[in-house]
Amino acid sequence: MKHIDYKNKKLQFASTDIQAIAQKHKTPFFLYSEEILSKNYLDFYQAAFKAGLHAPLVCFALKSNPNRELLKILAKLGSGADIVSGGELKRALEAGITPDKIVFSGVGKTEEEILFALKTSPQGIFSFNVESLEELELINLCAKKTKRTARVCFRLNPEVQPKTHKHISTGNKTHKFGILQNEILNSLKEKKYWTHSKLVGLSIHIGSQLLDLRATKRALITLSEVALKTNLPLEFLDVGGGLGVDYHPDESPKLPHVNDYMELISSTLNKHFYSKTTLQPRVVFEPGRRIVARAGIFVMKVLRNKVSEDNHFVIVDGGMNDFMRPSLYGAYHHLLPVRESKATKKCHVVGPICETTDCFASGRLMPLLKSGDFLVLMDTGAYGFSMGSNYNLRGRPLELLVDKKRKVKVVNKAQEYDVLL
Repeated sequence: MKHIDYKNKKLQFASTDIQAIAQKHKTPFFLYSEEILSKNYLDFYQAAFKAGLHAPLVCFALKSNPNRELLKILAKLGSGADIVSGGELKRALEAGITPDKIVFSGVGKTEEEILFALKTSPQGIFSFNVESLEELELINLCAKKTKRTARVCFRLNPEVQPKTHKHISTGNKTHKFGILQNEILNSLKEKKYWTHSKLVGLSIHIGSQLLDLRATKRALITLSEVALKTNLPLEFLDVGGGLGVDYHPDESPKLPHVNDYMELISSTLNKHFYSKTTLQPRVVFEPGRRIVARAGIFVMKVLRNKVSEDNHFVIVDGGMNDFMRPSLYGAYHHLLPVRESKATKKCHVVGPICETTDCFASGRLMPLLKSGDFLVLMDTGAYGFSMGSNYNLRGRPLELLVDKKRKVKVVNKAQEYDVLL
């Protein structure tokens, strides 16, 4: 983990002393790095170019982290946005991401959201990634009301089962996402869908935290086959997102390098699509976790210790309402003390929430910690603050950013009690 290490026994994140920050700001808080975020985005984008993918458009998935200041950084680098709600659409626009770089995914788009998206510019947004025929019918109707032509893309359900957690798998017919290929092809013959809509692309997204790319390859082959069967001059193929990160040490050997990921996409599309047509649609991506996970940490303070026979509990001030992944998915995240010391005892690191599942680590080998010590939960830039809640009437935590000049600034204030009411 090059981005975090000890210097003089003090933990540093993006070359910044975490202890010093924690002494100035009330815990718990999220701390992000502009340098790491920018590098991750540029590495991803440049890898697509290196693999020879045509006119790549990287649309950052706002659901992973919608912080306005982080989005502004990505917008300046040229990023687009993958959004799933009207709120995310407004946030993307506020951050400076233009409508021609925004794709609207999600199975539950409302009429209000669709109308708003259509009115963002004379051409509307880059694409509505359509998840059902009823949705397509509504989009067409909304476009008629606004006297516009909606740019739509079918989200294909390729009927694959990727190796990931069952709650973040999205590419099989048992999942609520996407449309089966027969429905897509049959809908092209129905004029009622197309009076004010135009099919400009085809997309897939089979799940999140992908470490094994075999299902990705199968999905890309199906995407290519269906795209050819449409017999239409599609502007783009959207290959989705979901490329994982190695949260757990055991995941490191499995983690695909971004260059290998891009080479897989390039070789598969070349063989199964580009070699069989004169069309040159651009390639669209929807990454979230791979861009922002490593760019954030969650800093907590030890409140006290509790011993129950052979169970040693370290109770911290951060809870599952602040960061849900361990509670929701049983996800592993590294835990590091801010002051370097030798791990000597197996502990349960738990939060203050009145749920047994409010646990960041169980049976984890940790150093002896006392009240007032600081702990860092690693790789929390994705699906951290964005999935948080006010459960137990707890305010949402502070968000801080280390900019490229190593200056720390507040990018979202801690939520006060009055706001909760």
